[in-house]
Amino acid sequence: MTDHAFHTLPDGRRIACRFTPGTGPTLVFLPGYMSDMSGGKATAVFDRAVAKGRACLLLDYSGCGLSDGDFADGTLTRWADDVIALLNALTEGSVTLIGSSMGGWLMLLVAEALGDRVAGLVGIAAAPDFSEWGYTADQKAQLAGGQTVFEDNPYGPEPTPTHAAFWRDAQNRLMLERAIPISCPVCLIHGQRDADVPWEISIRLAAALLSDAVQVTLVKDGDHRLSRDEDIALLLRTIESL
Repeated sequence: MTDHAFHTLPDGRRIACRFTPGTGPTLVFLPGYMSDMSGGKATAVFDRAVAKGRACLLLDYSGCGLSDGDFADGTLTRWADDVIALLNALTEGSVTLIGSSMGGWLMLLVAEALGDRVAGLVGIAAAPDFSEWGYTADQKAQLAGGQTVFEDNPYGPEPTPTHAAFWRDAQNRLMLERAIPISCPVCLIHGQRDADVPWEISIRLAAALLSDAVQVTLVKDGDHRLSRDEDIALLLRTIESL
């Protein structure tokens, strides 16, 4: 297993990453909200890339995992900038972006910025616009007023915070109500027992993308994480199909 390294941004923040060189397009895994590059799906993608001689990049966003920064300062814009900075510094040529949950939203933002460099996208329970459909009217009012909203966390003992700065930035980056000018092949995988991101979001995303080369795979008994052995096997097959 390749050890992690750090890339220093112009403002001095160090972003933790793992990179293995190889043939392209470079596989780039974008984790979800409050997740990092140590997760099972990210590790499986990296290990398969090493075994196949493929270039691959994992990273922790600012304020997440091993990277510098405060999570409360994190926004979609800042984290997209982290991803683009590392891609420009460490990779050449085309990339395939693989986004899990919130990482699926970042995947779209990064793809718009990179344009023709993007060879393909793979979304895993992609969650674009969750700041809009994922909160109640009362929660939105609290966030608009500058408060932090805390929700029960089914994956750990501590509640999940949403900070007002993240929400305000996210509301300015909504995508599903417009045409998304991405024309590369896109594969979207979504569990129909996902309790966090409705599988219909992937259907809406497929409709919004300008690309005609869009496939949606629904896993009837799949949950949000899609981290069972059979789910990861499906993910790896999907990446290889691109």
